Amino acid sequence: MTDFTPWTSMAGGLLIGLSAVLLMAFHGRIAGLSGVLGGLLPPFSIDWQWRVAFLTGAVIGPAIYMALAGPIDFFVPAGPTALVVGGLIVGIGVTFGNGCPSGHGVCGMARLSPRSFVATLTFMATALVTVFLIRHVF
Repeated sequence: MTDFTPWTSMAGGLLIGLSAVLLMAFHGRIAGLSGVLGGLLPPFSIDWQWRVAFLTGAVIGPAIYMALAGPIDFFVPAGPTALVVGGLIVGIGVTFGNGCPSGHGVCGMARLSPRSFVATLTFMATALVTVFLIRHVF
């Protein structure tokens, strides 16, 4: 069962949006996590410092939240194999889509990019089909 957490979700969305705006304002870069992470893989990008800082913040932020609010209860209804296969499929999709949901959904749609609207709709439709198959077919 998934709990509905509107205030926590809204606060998280605001922080994601704020981080995207600050990254664009100070570095002129899109805050797509796949692109940020990709710049840390060989061949290394010359602007690796902000990438490390951004990803460190993405890890430390939830850790600070859990330190203040307590542990987050969640359950992943999939085994390690399914998670690895799912991660590989997402990686392939991100490569073909030239961006991830955070880049297209948060930044691209805010910039009114038609490509990002198509990509985000594709991500959402794929997620709906996947959830339906996992919960009702398999």
